[in-house]
Amino acid sequence: MDIQLKRGLLDVCVLAAIKNGDSYGYRIIKDLKPYVELSESTLYTILKRLEAASMLTVRTAEHDGRLRKYYHITAAGLGRIEDFKNEWKEVISIYQFVNEGEETHA
Repeated sequence: MDIQLKRGLLDVCVLAAIKNGDSYGYRIIKDLKPYVELSESTLYTILKRLEAASMLTVRTAEHDGRLRKYYHITAAGLGRIEDFKNEWKEVISIYQFVNEGEETHA
């Protein structure tokens, strides 16, 4: 898969993982596991990129005596998810065009 496409897909996956409520790194990885394999180092790179783009905010809170970073999606992050949904309609259309007639030529 094209690296830029995959990067964009992973960004949206991470945003989608926190769209219904604040979350933290381990929980995000666990929530995404049925859909995509994501290492901690990759996740934290994505989270930093999304924070820099103002698509999420970060707060630190104590949990079981340890500090944990919680990530919160912003309006810009929610907007990115909506943009993705609209863009994906075009990708599906292109995919259907590319595969048009495949069954009859096989």
